[in-house]
Amino acid sequence: MADNEQRQARVLVVDDERSMRELLAIVLHREGYEVLTAENGGTAIATLEREAVDLLICDIKMPDMNGVEVLRAAKRLDQDMVAIMVTAFASTQTAVEAMRLGACDYLSKPFDVDELKMKVREKLESRNLRQENVLLKRVLGARHEFSNIIGRSEPMLRVFKLIQTIARTTSTVLVTGESGTGKELVARAIHFNSLRRDRPFVALNCAALPDTLLESELFGHMRGSFTSADSNKKGLIEIAEHGTIFLDEIGEMSPSVQVKILRVLQERRFRRLGAVDEIEADIRIIAATNQDLSKMVADGKFREDLFYRINVIPIHLPPLRERQEDIPLLAEHFLAKYRTQMDKQITGISGEAMEVLDAYDWPGNIRELENVIEHAVALEQARVILPASLPDQVRCDTARVAAVAAAAALPEAGFDLEEHVQGIEREYLAQALQKAGGVQVKAAELLGMTFRSFRYYAKKYNLR
Repeated sequence: MADNEQRQARVLVVDDERSMRELLAIVLHREGYEVLTAENGGTAIATLEREAVDLLICDIKMPDMNGVEVLRAAKRLDQDMVAIMVTAFASTQTAVEAMRLGACDYLSKPFDVDELKMKVREKLESRNLRQENVLLKRVLGARHEFSNIIGRSEPMLRVFKLIQTIARTTSTVLVTGESGTGKELVARAIHFNSLRRDRPFVALNCAALPDTLLESELFGHMRGSFTSADSNKKGLIEIAEHGTIFLDEIGEMSPSVQVKILRVLQERRFRRLGAVDEIEADIRIIAATNQDLSKMVADGKFREDLFYRINVIPIHLPPLRERQEDIPLLAEHFLAKYRTQMDKQITGISGEAMEVLDAYDWPGNIRELENVIEHAVALEQARVILPASLPDQVRCDTARVAAVAAAAALPEAGFDLEEHVQGIEREYLAQALQKAGGVQVKAAELLGMTFRSFRYYAKKYNLR
């Protein structure tokens, strides 16, 4: 019996002899394959245009068109098509032509049934291996170990423990957190500590593509299903079979695509765009968002049933400002990365520079910290990172907060420092926005901030 991947493989048998079609269909069904049949080349090509096929077994000599022509058409539709050619009239010329077009084997009638079964098994295994290697080259450029998520703060230790607990399950996971907090790193840690670690990990940013392209990327398509679909294409769900698919920014997914993802989660089946038959999907889905999905559900912007399907195991990543003790660890990690890349002899980060990093609010989180360290390594001429090499917005923001704190006198009874500082921040932001006539870019310049930082604080304090 073929293994689970091969049991799910679809084979198209093309032969003008009915008895031969029926024999091959019976043999391959017993091996666990799904079998389609065609009595001539024209029917075969029509089937290939309509259905997703993993392996083609085709007779060479047929009345309407020969097997080489069928193979040529099949390769135009799907370059990854695996083909075994069969004929009672073997010749060197047809064999050479078939192999040139990409046939992976050639059998002469009468053939040994066991030999055919062995060849089918080998060709499908080889095809699956090639597809997995393409994906593995994308994701194995760096080590994917749990320890690569850096942190020693209490919030991160709780995240680590949760990842270790749920990694070996098959449950769907929803990772939430602000942009730049490392949601994809968590998804990869879950996958590479799971029983699916040797299978593909496929990531897709749902906000990066319009609906039509997003559907095609996820589910694949058949030739002719839309204007530019000139060949059959596997989607990422199909490519991720037995592995994990990471859907980043799932809150940006349109209602029509949400319905289809819900069906995948409920039925574990899907259709390529333009296809008739369904394909089974043995995958684990990890979704991520920086939005409040429960609020989106209440506002009618996200499906409630899909929310409950993906929110089986929620993992929330704290922003960097809530895990300040991790800043030195992360900064040293990025320093090691970029001094190696730039071949610079920088041994560390000065105490003064580290104080600036600690005092900054990090609206862009870990991603912003990495950019800041890369910037500093590129500019620094000394043996350690000094404050002058840090970007202006980091030094200006921390100096502004320090000046406000120094100017305030501590009341005898004390007060809520965080609330007080936030009130002063909001007042300055509002004044700058008023003086700039509501133009945030100008307001940011008045406060010596980047537009990105100003936008973050304006949103935080609900300033219009």
